[in-house]
Amino acid sequence: MKKLWLPVLLLACFTHLFAQSKKDTTLNTFNKDFVLNIKKAQSAINIDGVIDEPAWLTAEKANDFHAVLPIDTGLAIQPSEVIMTYDDKAFYLAFTFYDTIPGKRIMESFRRDFTFYNNDNFLGFFDTFLDQTTGFTFGLSASGAKWDGVMHGGAGSNLNWDCKWESKVKHYENKWIGEMRIPFKSIRYPSGTKVWNANFSRLDLKTNEKSAWAPVPRQFPTSSLAYAGVLKFADPLPKSKIMFSLIPYLFGSFSNDYEAGTGNVWKKDFGFDAKVGLSTSMNLDLTYNPDFAQVEVDEQVTNIDRFELYFPEKRQFFLENSDLFADFGSKTATPFFSRRIGLDAPVLAGARLSGKIGNDWRIGFMNMTTQKTSNFLARNFTVASIQKKVFARSNIGVIFVNKEYIDQPVDTSMFNRVVGVDYNLASANNIWSGKFYYHRSLQPDNPGDQYSQGALLSYSTKNIQAIIGQRSVGENFNAETGYITRTGYHHISPEITYLFVPNKRIVSHGLTLETNFYFDQDFNRIDQENAATYQFEFQDRSNIKIGYNSVFIKLQRDFDPTHISADYLPAGTEYNFGHAKVSYTSTRKTMFNWAAEAAKGTFYNGDIQYISGRFGYRYQPYINLSLNFNYTDINLPQPFEHAKLWLVGPKIDVTFTEKLYWSTFVQYNEQIDNMNINSRLQWRYQPVSDIYIVYTDNYIPGSWNSRNRALVLKITYWLN
Repeated sequence: MKKLWLPVLLLACFTHLFAQSKKDTTLNTFNKDFVLNIKKAQSAINIDGVIDEPAWLTAEKANDFHAVLPIDTGLAIQPSEVIMTYDDKAFYLAFTFYDTIPGKRIMESFRRDFTFYNNDNFLGFFDTFLDQTTGFTFGLSASGAKWDGVMHGGAGSNLNWDCKWESKVKHYENKWIGEMRIPFKSIRYPSGTKVWNANFSRLDLKTNEKSAWAPVPRQFPTSSLAYAGVLKFADPLPKSKIMFSLIPYLFGSFSNDYEAGTGNVWKKDFGFDAKVGLSTSMNLDLTYNPDFAQVEVDEQVTNIDRFELYFPEKRQFFLENSDLFADFGSKTATPFFSRRIGLDAPVLAGARLSGKIGNDWRIGFMNMTTQKTSNFLARNFTVASIQKKVFARSNIGVIFVNKEYIDQPVDTSMFNRVVGVDYNLASANNIWSGKFYYHRSLQPDNPGDQYSQGALLSYSTKNIQAIIGQRSVGENFNAETGYITRTGYHHISPEITYLFVPNKRIVSHGLTLETNFYFDQDFNRIDQENAATYQFEFQDRSNIKIGYNSVFIKLQRDFDPTHISADYLPAGTEYNFGHAKVSYTSTRKTMFNWAAEAAKGTFYNGDIQYISGRFGYRYQPYINLSLNFNYTDINLPQPFEHAKLWLVGPKIDVTFTEKLYWSTFVQYNEQIDNMNINSRLQWRYQPVSDIYIVYTDNYIPGSWNSRNRALVLKITYWLN
C-alpha cells in the first residue's frame, strides 16, 4: 500500500482536471457585454499624439475602466478612454488618461519593453484567434517607451519579441494621450475575421491603482484573456499577405583570453535572420551564423543550493511561440531548454516553424546545428511539438526532442531523445488550472527508469489560492537538451494561501503554508521543507513578508554548501535545520525605491545569515541607477572555511532618447572569484534596426588582472 499513494493521488487529480475542463465547453462569456465597435477610417491618420482626425472624433469609446488593484470593486479613480479604428494596412488605437491629481507622472526611461510596475502605462491585449490562450500585447509608458510581446498560456507575455509599429505620447496638464499604429502584417489573425477578444489596462502609480476596461478579478493579471472584452470591426479585416523580413547583420570583434593565452583575436563575419509568414497564422524563422553578443547578460546569484541554477532565455530567435517548445513538463523537469543550444558552441544555422492550423491546432518545429569546437563535436538539435485545444481553454500536446552528434565515430551511436505528452487545464473562468504530463527519454543503451511524470492542480479566488503538485523522475531519465535539476525521486508539494482583503490602509494580508516532500524511488524520505509566511500589502503597493522555513535533507551525493571549499558533507548524512526571514518591498512610485530580504538560522551542521536586496533611483526618464547586492555568511564546523560571500551588482542605464541607450552592469562575485563588466551602447537608427557596441571584461579580484575581455560591433537592418 505504501507505494500506491502517489499513483492514486495522480489519478484523482487527473480525473478532477478532466471533469472540470469538460464542463467548460463555451467560449468567453464573462465579459461578452463589453463590446467596442470599430469603424473603418475614411481618411489618413497622423500619429502625433493629437486625436483630431475625423475617424477619432466619431469613434466609439471604451471607458469606465474597472479597478483591479488594490481592490477589484467599483470604477477607477481617474477616468480613462480608449478608441480604435483601422484601414487596409493597419489598426489604430488612441487612449486618453485623465490625470487630475497633482504630482509627477511616473516614467522609468525610454527603453523598449519597460518594467511594468515602474511606469504609469497603458497596455492592450489582443486575442486575435479567439482561443483565450495566445495573442499579442502592445503598450506605451508615460515617457513614450514601447511595449510589445507575444502572449501564451492565457496571460503570460514574452517581451523579447519585437515588431515594427508607430506611436506617440503627448502630455497635457490634466491628461496624457497615446496614439498607436500597428500594421496588420506585424501580427497574425484569421483571414476575413471581424471579431477579436481584447482588453485594455491602465497602471496609475499616483493613485496606486491598476484598472481595466473589461473587469478582471484582483487575483489575476489584467492580461488574463479569459476576462477580455470583444472588439467588433465594421468590415472583415484585410487578408494577410505573405510577410517576408530579412535581417542581415555584420559584426566584428576583438578578444583576448588571458587565462587561455590566446593572444589578441580579431574576427569579422556576417549572418542573417529571416522571417517568412507562410499564412495568417504560421511563421517560419531562419537564421545563419547568428551572433548574440548584444543580449543582456544574466544577473548572477549566490548559489547555496545543490542543483543547477536556472537563467531565462533572452535570444529573440527562440521566443515567438516559445511555449510550443518550452512549456512542457515542469519548471525543474522540462524536456527542452533552448539555452542548451549555442552557449557552449556557436550556432551554424537553424530553422523554426511555428503557429496555428485552423482554430484548434498549433504546431512547432525547430532544427538547429552547432559547429564543431575543440571541446565539442558538431551537434544537431530537433524539436517537434503539436498541440490540440480541448474544451474551453485547455489543450493536449505532444513533444519530441532529438539531440544527435555529427561526425561521430562509425562504431558508436551518440544521441539523446525524449518523447512526451502534456495535458494543460485552464477552466473558462481561470479559477482552476493545472497540468498532467508523462515524458520518456531514449538513449543508446536503453536502461530502465527513463520516465518523468507529474501533475498539478491550482485553485485561485480572491481569498484562497491552493496548489497541489506531484512529480516523479526516474533515475535514468536523461534529457540533455532539457532542464532537469535532479533524477531518481518522487515529489509532492501542497500549498495554500488565505488572504483577508479589508481594503483599508492594509489592502490585504494573509498566511501561506507550503510543504515540499521528496522521496527516493523506494519511497524513503530524502528531503522535506516546510514554510510558513505571513504577508501584508499596503495601499501604496509596498509589502512585507515574515516567515520561517524548516528543512530536512538526506544527502544523495557529496556536497559543499559553500561551493568554495575543498571539503564536503558526505552522501548519506542527514541534517535538520531552519531559518527565519523577513522581506520588504517599497512603493515603486517614488524616485528612490528598494527591496530587501534578511534571514538567520541554522544551515546543515552550521549556521547561516544573509541579506539581499536592490536599491534603485531614477532621474526620469533618462537615468536609472540600481544596485543589487547579497551578503551570505555560512559558518560550518571545521574543516570548512568560514564563508563570507559578497555579490554586488551596480548598474547604470541611460536612455538619451527613444533611439539611443547605454547601460553598464558590473557584477562582483566572491563565490566564483570574479568581477564582470558589461557595457552596451545601442542606437536604433531605423525601426527594429540597430547598431550595438558591446564591451565585456572579467577580472580576478585582488590582483585585478584581466581574465578575458572582448569588444564587439554589430550592425543589423530590418528589410521588409
